[in-house]
Amino acid sequence: MSPPVAPPGWSRWLVPPAALSVHLSIGQAYAWSVFKPPLESALGLSGTQSALPFQVAIVMLGLSAAFGGTLVERNGPRWAMTVALVCFSSGFLISALGAATEQYWLIVLGYGFVGGIGLGIGYISPVSTLIKWFPDRPGMATGIAIMGFGGGALIASPLSAQMLESFGSDSSGIALAFLVHGLSYAAFMSLGVLLVRVPRSEKPVESGPSAVDGVQVSARDAVRTPQFWCLWIVLCMNVTAGIGILEKAAPMITDFFADTSTPVSVSAAAGFVALLSAANMAGRIGWSSTSDLIGRRNMYRVYLGAGAVMYALIALFGDSSKPLFILCALVILSFYGGGFATIPAYLKDLFGTYQVGAIHGRLLTAWSTAGVLGPLIVNWIADRQEEAGKHGSSLYGLSFVIMIGLLVVGFVANELVRPVHPSRHIPAPREETADVERQRSESA
Repeated sequence: MSPPVAPPGWSRWLVPPAALSVHLSIGQAYAWSVFKPPLESALGLSGTQSALPFQVAIVMLGLSAAFGGTLVERNGPRWAMTVALVCFSSGFLISALGAATEQYWLIVLGYGFVGGIGLGIGYISPVSTLIKWFPDRPGMATGIAIMGFGGGALIASPLSAQMLESFGSDSSGIALAFLVHGLSYAAFMSLGVLLVRVPRSEKPVESGPSAVDGVQVSARDAVRTPQFWCLWIVLCMNVTAGIGILEKAAPMITDFFADTSTPVSVSAAAGFVALLSAANMAGRIGWSSTSDLIGRRNMYRVYLGAGAVMYALIALFGDSSKPLFILCALVILSFYGGGFATIPAYLKDLFGTYQVGAIHGRLLTAWSTAGVLGPLIVNWIADRQEEAGKHGSSLYGLSFVIMIGLLVVGFVANELVRPVHPSRHIPAPREETADVERQRSESA
């Protein structure tokens, strides 16, 4: 299934809405924490167990993006969006069956494994196409699309909370909520499948730059460079720090202020999740657009350095000030989202557009790793601290110290990034043609 080529006069600004329809849908993953308390109550799960579908989904996101990246480049964004639609929606339907029959493994299989494949293929489906449409502003272009992934929970979180309130938070109510999600997202993602187009040429704007200008490196060579692995560490550390809060956002803010005079209600906790999603979404477009002005390396210095400071403030003073806790969490999540939106442009700067989608897919294995590390660190330590008789903010102190250390590691890795060695470059086609013509004239 190949996407239709844009006709003459087609506006490139029609392509971001196609990407947004997919990313807004699969961004529901960030609202998983709303389902954690009902699942724990209905099926008798621990916090670590209820995080498993989300963790498996993030693992599968990275693996499917890594192994499917080349297929996405070869078959085009329409094929990728169709695969994402089928897998992501089917994952919810399988999960609905699992909740209705109280078979938790079906929820892990559906939401985690099948739905995770839809997450990975859907996530990378528009990235390469957008960079080719916007070679003059790659940070802004990818930020617009990936903003949708961060903003998906802004819609899904209150919607899911309302469904659980209307349908009930028992197993049958959860099943019905999963069913409605699956059918709704299938319809919405279809818009992206129908709307997506690819540019007619390598220069989508006549007065702008070409999409193939500059260094070009194949995906096979890119993964053999130290630059790729430095960025892998940068992304993994930044994501681990952000996802540690995001996955457990609702119960975390409840725990932090449970012993205060102003405890957080269930509805307020769901609102906090939505607020984090708004920061996540705003960071994706705001910080990635800023990276077009100050450079990707400087932008990641902000993400990692200032992120460590925010975690330190929460660890030291978060339980004494609700506004401080919320503000620091919002900043961390804006950096988290900005890191995702900026990384494709960083890859484009280092490796070019030749196989940037495939390279991006391989790099997302860092997200898979972080998807396990972040929730595991926070949930496992919180469970152990609770068993030891601790409660409130003391459940998370050690986790936050670990997150600060990981961000420092990412900061160092970013400082080690250098331009790719010329031996890894692919010769530009026009240079090859010029060489052939020159050789012919010399031989004549």
